[in-house]
Amino acid sequence: MKTRSIFIFVGLIVLVFLGSKRPVVEPVVSAPLKEPAALIAASSSVVVVPKTTSLIHATTSDVYIVEKVVDGDTLTVSQNGKKETVRLIGINTPETVDPRKTVECFGTEASKKTKELLVGRSVVIESDPIQDVRDKYGRLLGYVFRDDGLFVNDVLIREGYAYEYTYKVPYKYQTQFKKAEQEARVGERGLWAKSACASATKLPVKSEPVVVAPSTGGYVCSINTYNCTDFKTQAEAQTVFTACGGPTTDIHKLDSDGDGFVCESLK
Repeated sequence: MKTRSIFIFVGLIVLVFLGSKRPVVEPVVSAPLKEPAALIAASSSVVVVPKTTSLIHATTSDVYIVEKVVDGDTLTVSQNGKKETVRLIGINTPETVDPRKTVECFGTEASKKTKELLVGRSVVIESDPIQDVRDKYGRLLGYVFRDDGLFVNDVLIREGYAYEYTYKVPYKYQTQFKKAEQEARVGERGLWAKSACASATKLPVKSEPVVVAPSTGGYVCSINTYNCTDFKTQAEAQTVFTACGGPTTDIHKLDSDGDGFVCESLK
């Protein structure tokens, strides 16, 4: 009986010892979600590029490498050895490469900025179903998103390197771009700064505003201010076009096809 009691006692000690050695289960901590830019780097088949309201989910077939910047609103991209010239929708930067025109005020700065933002970078190009796929020069039309999600069209306007530009009909981001330009104007950023066009050699026209006064009010002819959507009729747009120098300057870029008749979509 005494021996049996000893065995029972030893058994209890063993059980207590084994219980104290039970492995501790560490809590499982989920890894933090990666930002869209990290997803781009980590994936070879999917690029996630943030936009203002949603995400573009693009396969590698939609990703291009920026080879060079032609000027502030035009660039050359490549994909698998094939090159495309891309014209950014909804913006217009001062001219630098048109042989028919002198280098316009802030044109050099705009081109330099676009080069800083894009040369050598991967981009996704978003088309606009409201606009043509290509312009009359065969250039691909689109909104350009950099590999880290930067919306290049918007940034160039918002920082004062480009004007908002409507070609014939409204486009997807028109309201956003107009608001961005207004913010740049109020903040006197880039080409809107008072000192930006102080040098007479940089200006294609006089630095002082030339104001005409048709029945609807005064118009400024010294800088690119108006789009076709700012006029109620084609006749009004034509009046301003003529008053501001006509085809010689076309400071507001109203004559898109160069035939002397502006804003023909308003007819």
